[in-house]
Amino acid sequence: MKWVFSSSRSISDIRQLEAKTDTYKPCIFTFWHGQFMLIPPYCPKHIQVANIVARHKDAEIISEIIRSFDQMTLIRGSGAGGRKKNRGGTSAFRKAVRALGEGKCVAMTADVPPGPARIVGQGVIKIAQLSGRPILPVAAASSRFYVTRTWSRMTINFPFSRITLRIGAPIYIPADATETQLELLRLQVQTGLNQVTLKAYADVGANPLRTEPLKTIPSRVLPTNLKLIAYKTATQLCAIMAPIILKHRAKKGKEDASRKSEKLGVSTIKRPNGALTWIHAASVGETNAILPLMEGLHALHNNSKFLLTTGTVTSAQIAQERMFQGDIHQFAPLDTPQFITRFLDHWKPELAIMTESEIWPNIILSCHSRGIPVAVVNGRMSERSYRRWRRNQSIALPLFSRLHLVLAQNELMARKFRELGAHNVLNSGNIKIDAPKLPVDKIMYDKLASTLRDRPLWAAVSTHPGEDEKIIAAHNRLAMKFTGLLTIIAPRHPERSEKILSLAKSADIITVCRTRNEYPDPDTGLYIFDCIGELGLIYSLVQVAFIGGSLVKRGGQNPVEAVRFDTAVITGPHYGNFSDTYNALLKVGGALEVTNELELADIVNQLLLNKNSQHRDCVRAAQLVIEDLSGGIEKTISNLKLIMPENHKTQIECRRHAF
Repeated sequence: MKWVFSSSRSISDIRQLEAKTDTYKPCIFTFWHGQFMLIPPYCPKHIQVANIVARHKDAEIISEIIRSFDQMTLIRGSGAGGRKKNRGGTSAFRKAVRALGEGKCVAMTADVPPGPARIVGQGVIKIAQLSGRPILPVAAASSRFYVTRTWSRMTINFPFSRITLRIGAPIYIPADATETQLELLRLQVQTGLNQVTLKAYADVGANPLRTEPLKTIPSRVLPTNLKLIAYKTATQLCAIMAPIILKHRAKKGKEDASRKSEKLGVSTIKRPNGALTWIHAASVGETNAILPLMEGLHALHNNSKFLLTTGTVTSAQIAQERMFQGDIHQFAPLDTPQFITRFLDHWKPELAIMTESEIWPNIILSCHSRGIPVAVVNGRMSERSYRRWRRNQSIALPLFSRLHLVLAQNELMARKFRELGAHNVLNSGNIKIDAPKLPVDKIMYDKLASTLRDRPLWAAVSTHPGEDEKIIAAHNRLAMKFTGLLTIIAPRHPERSEKILSLAKSADIITVCRTRNEYPDPDTGLYIFDCIGELGLIYSLVQVAFIGGSLVKRGGQNPVEAVRFDTAVITGPHYGNFSDTYNALLKVGGALEVTNELELADIVNQLLLNKNSQHRDCVRAAQLVIEDLSGGIEKTISNLKLIMPENHKTQIECRRHAF
């Protein structure tokens, strides 16, 4: 590289490059994999640079080149890129942050093997966030070069060329950046790298298209493979056990015994005439979010017909109570080839819409083979699911490439879907934020409000196993300070009420249950709301609510529903399913975070004592955040309307008339 550099004519202003580097040091130089060979010779000799280089044998040549420059040192290790093998990424990360703290610059590729190429990974973003030092996008180019057929199109620069180095504007990553902000900054780094790369090749009069990487994730639909065939075969063989499992679940109240056949793809309801759109929502939260979207789609097309499927008894009851007249509800078929075939043969939908993270292989494959477009709305994916799909790309890529449209909750989720093979991915916002106030039973509200009017009370809603004990412990602490305290517990799954009753009995707390038509008297300490669809009633009664699924690792539940009722929100630390919303709320005091029952009791105590100040400030801040985050339903409808069956018909008619 020294020979290439010394034999070539540099177009860059070396002094200007040195001045820019001095201004921002210690900084993080980042560049595209395969485009870095000419960068070391341009580095000023007075600047110490720690270079992150992978441990594998192919990187030894690069290591030797870097060792030939006195001011440069090596940090060995790299990100796993979705692979299971430890490649020293964690150790390299720590050493890079330490080097920046010691005043050294760090140099690293932005994209991680085995790809996708030219996609900025999380490593450079996290190092910049933790160190507080800026990222400088860098690109070097020569007029004469050879391009290898590797994943990143490794470029070998030739001597006697015109050469140049370009440095982009610095990009800082705030320590308190939210996931959405981090994703936007990641895209900013990606854009910056693409811009300096194009400018560098333009400077030397070379064609940058020659260095464009091979597509790791192609834009075409990928064929199925042995792993998917194995999944299809395994689920086909397991289908024989489905009736037995459903019968067992029905005995526990987890299935509707009279409608078990629907999960086997068999329906007693006749298919309506005309175009039919199938929408699937897994559980209660998704159902509450999708119903307003269905209402908006009905307003768009008065004659729209929808088939809504859900997976749980609770969500089925909510759907049937609140669905538009004429729409049909069914339990979703289990993901086996024969059940899906029966279901699709009977209903023949023109469009299938899945909510959030409902990625079922047999459903997607069967719909695609029949020419039924599959869309995902309010798309989200936990980090755990994303890593699992990345480890199994041979399954993920054929599936996600078959999705017709993905409308993600935010830019971070959009990136995850794209990297797994989805092509048409847009950020439409979170439709759960736009959901209207939950319904309230007016008669029951009046009855309970008059009974509980003068009592201190709070609620813990959507609780999961492992949280109820903590709620009861917090209640006992609070009961010592508030005479007549009533704590309402609404378990996420109502069938757990017996377990909660047992816990309350062990704690010597007088407890009543909503499903038993029992009502709290002055001695009652715990009121278990184990009825379906009554969160609105609870929020209308209390001013303080802990939102469950967050003191245990379940990802939390929707805080917006509580905010709509001017209820102050408390959450645990595990709120990943709604991270954008909670991060925005917590930042301005619109929600309060606790990590255990002691902190929970203290926060509830503060809010009950300061109803007119702290409670008011918390609620007002939350309302402003929700107002700022809203708009998801409108964007989703706007993006969906082009693929709705009615629009397809209109487009076909237009083509006919055109001829």
